[in-house]
Amino acid sequence: MASKTIGIVGARGHTGAELIRLIARHPSLELAFVSSRELDGQRLADHNDVYKGDLAYTSLDPAAVAAQGADVVILALPNGKAAPYVEAIDQAGGDTVIVDLSADYRFDERWYYGLPELYRDRWRGEKRISNPGCYATAIQCSIAPIKDLLAAPPVSFGVSGYSGAGTTPSDRNDPDKLRDNLMPYSLTGHMHEKEASRHLGLPVEFMPHVAPHFRGLTVTTNLYLAKQAKREDIVRRYEARFDGEKLIHVVDEAPWVSHVAHKHHLEVGGFAMSNDGRRVVVVATLDNLLKGAATQAMQNVNRALGFDELTAIPL
Repeated sequence: MASKTIGIVGARGHTGAELIRLIARHPSLELAFVSSRELDGQRLADHNDVYKGDLAYTSLDPAAVAAQGADVVILALPNGKAAPYVEAIDQAGGDTVIVDLSADYRFDERWYYGLPELYRDRWRGEKRISNPGCYATAIQCSIAPIKDLLAAPPVSFGVSGYSGAGTTPSDRNDPDKLRDNLMPYSLTGHMHEKEASRHLGLPVEFMPHVAPHFRGLTVTTNLYLAKQAKREDIVRRYEARFDGEKLIHVVDEAPWVSHVAHKHHLEVGGFAMSNDGRRVVVVATLDNLLKGAATQAMQNVNRALGFDELTAIPL
């Protein structure tokens, strides 16, 4: 299949760097532009060791991004910044696919919510794709296989590395403040709580924390069951739900975040049952920059362009 062009807006961030690595591996994608105000004019190859071309960062406003006419534009911007770019690309016409990594369109019915392993059958060929949040991905994969068995809202306790707080300086990505620390934040009403609740169709309670490690997150979810169940039946539910999904690994023990750092898959396991068989605790881990962001974006790009979903994604 002929090469397609792809551009990234917000390419300086951690996720932008991972996307560039995946695009460099892709046999049918050509990087058309990387937009960053802070790195304007600097060579991409000086910042990313896998990219070998002469492309330089540019600072493109929405109209300039639309004028590039790329086959795909990935918006890797903070929440609340995507709309001007979407409007400019819409006004330019053409066939450009937009994959937005922010939360701006995760609640918009006109956009496809791109968590393929759970919602692949909902895709109707949309060219506007909202990439799920990292925590929301882990939460939904922890709950979806048994959501019809639940007696109460699931409660998820999350711990993420500080790369999830982005590159703009804050307490939550300050290694000195995080050292020997665990930092709770947004303990009710977190964006990913709302997101997971909406797409699962049931209320989820979520309590996030930031830890001193750089990448990877863990979500531990407490699930009360309406009827007594056996552990093997619960495990079988997860194995059946994710059968054939190469980026979701169902494991027996509770997974460790150190085992998924730099990996492209999600692990879900633990399945600790209470003595009365009415409560199960499930643990999910993923790399927040990969399956929580860049890898999932690449799945969505591949699907939108007609490539195999896992092209360029190391298994």
